[in-house]
Amino acid sequence: MKHFSAFVFCLSLGLAACAPQGPETLTIMTHDSFAISEGVIASFEQANDVDIIFLRGGDAGEMLNKAILSRDAPLADILYGVDNTFLSRALEASIFEPYQSPLLANIPGEFQLDPAYRLLPVDYGDVCINYDKAWFAAHSLPVPASLEDLLEPAYNGLLVVENPSTSSPGLAFLLATIAHFGDPGYLDYWQALRTNGLVVVDGWETAYYTNFSASSGQGSQPMVVSYGSSPAAEVIYAEQPLSEAPTASIIGPDTCFRQIEFAGILAGTSNRSLAEKFIDFILDVQFQEDMPLQMFVYPVNPNAGLPAEFVQFAQIPAQAATVSPDEITANREKWIQAWIDVVVK
Repeated sequence: MKHFSAFVFCLSLGLAACAPQGPETLTIMTHDSFAISEGVIASFEQANDVDIIFLRGGDAGEMLNKAILSRDAPLADILYGVDNTFLSRALEASIFEPYQSPLLANIPGEFQLDPAYRLLPVDYGDVCINYDKAWFAAHSLPVPASLEDLLEPAYNGLLVVENPSTSSPGLAFLLATIAHFGDPGYLDYWQALRTNGLVVVDGWETAYYTNFSASSGQGSQPMVVSYGSSPAAEVIYAEQPLSEAPTASIIGPDTCFRQIEFAGILAGTSNRSLAEKFIDFILDVQFQEDMPLQMFVYPVNPNAGLPAEFVQFAQIPAQAATVSPDEITANREKWIQAWIDVVVK
């Protein structure tokens, strides 16, 4: 009888109210490099009766621009992938709703750069110079240990970097030199690099797969600006099983720049409760442990275990270079243009 009464009440509200209700939808805007296992996302969908939609927004800067331009009619509920080079700009745009996830209690303070909890850290990685082990061994040349070492005549023409105006790792390496040499000292350093045969290309794929000798086998440069996790990727994706990575990273003081990625709930979401649950989910162990082999980044949650390949082959610098997000936002365009004037023109 109760079921019949409920049915009559439903009909009194109109036929639409009686239609079966499907799962809700939660939209996550990400950069184009985002990846996660289908099974991990399916576990969240099933536990919360929700369909997750991932909306690719381009690179980190393009994605943030789209979110800012659509603030009055948000394209998504959550933005994933703002890094510390764009953090201040993202916060100044006032497009996020604060959320202090209880999972933050597990996250080291060094990653929590927004005290108002509008953007929460989810992963990190280091942009470092990778080198071709076999090339250096064959030429009996010691591997440079510092940024200063790269200016030695012995390394003339051996380094390829990405243009910071068109490449995220290129910008990160530029910031590493600014952190180490200061402003304007970094320009003198880049001028000296150029004099020492520096090679510049537009993007990471060209640098790594065309110029880098260890990847292409025919490239002219045995050193490339890439990632501290790239040696692990070389082993994981090798056509034949490898017991040793063919590459390694230069991890001396300030030679690597640490990128931290963040996620936040976009203001105006109509799915606030689900958005909070998803933020908790990406900070928890299941998601955090899946990230390394999907995006080759490190989890910020120290309770998440690392794949064996990361433990054995990836390297973490003891002293990564850092520049404050506020300083980056205030000076990014000026620094890049000055770099172009010195290195490209």
